[in-house]
Amino acid sequence: MDSQILGDFEIISQLKQSFFRSKKEEIANPFIERLVNAVIQASKRIKNETEISTGATSVAFASVQYILNNVENISEKNILLFGTGKIGRNTCENLIKHTKNPHITLINRTKEKADKVGGKFNLTVKDYGDLQAEIRNTDVLVVATGAQKPTVCKELIYTKNSLLILDLSVPKNVDDNVLELENVSLVHLDHLSQMTDETLEKRKQFIPQAEAIIEDVKDDFIQWLETRKFAPVIKALKMKLKTMKDEELDYQSKKTLNFDAKQADIISNRIIQKITKQFANHLKDDTIDSDSSLELIQKVFQLELETK
Repeated sequence: MDSQILGDFEIISQLKQSFFRSKKEEIANPFIERLVNAVIQASKRIKNETEISTGATSVAFASVQYILNNVENISEKNILLFGTGKIGRNTCENLIKHTKNPHITLINRTKEKADKVGGKFNLTVKDYGDLQAEIRNTDVLVVATGAQKPTVCKELIYTKNSLLILDLSVPKNVDDNVLELENVSLVHLDHLSQMTDETLEKRKQFIPQAEAIIEDVKDDFIQWLETRKFAPVIKALKMKLKTMKDEELDYQSKKTLNFDAKQADIISNRIIQKITKQFANHLKDDTIDSDSSLELIQKVFQLELETK
């Protein structure tokens, strides 16, 4: 809810990783575990019960969404990514994840940077000098370079196929003169940014629903938290009753002929369970003063609570 991008679930992922590390190092206590699980539960419910995480919220994802919506059989098309900076890398990851396309080629002015990204995803990497030849063979060209003037213009394009160009650069790195070519279509960053703005506006309408889910899970957690203070008293009461039971069974086994100690033990334990459950239900009742009840139970049964 308070992410830089509304509806982004990256923070939840980081929280999970941190918690698993804490458990591994044995520094996560039961309270923290219950709290983290409550947060994760709220996150899952919001993701499943609302649409607060749908749609494109980044230029990299918006560009891929545009390609998926406007290019048929994208998994069979040739895609060329020119520029492997931050936006280029993010776009590359989204292309691989959502298009299932194995025909992606990378080009960067500094080939070492392209090699690093290409090696990570097992993609084809070409030299900067091959740019014109690669454009001739591509169906979708994504330009994510960081130059101050256009890096792609119509003089670079010699293709008879339909070519979709997406310019993700600021300032524009694709010259508008490419539109003079009949088979070329161009989408600039401002159009993709508009898509992300529209997505965020749509997500805002699900904020009240998400907040209601958070309150619901929070109420459950607070209720559990309230019952935690009952636990030491109920545990001490159970131990006290067990001691009384053991003493009485020992006495009866000596006084009564053919005394069935095993059966008596089973019955007594069931009675103890019912008694402690009755006390626990009483303490959970919102209409009573639980603190006074706890004090009374301790006084009547002369309970000694364990201290940590």
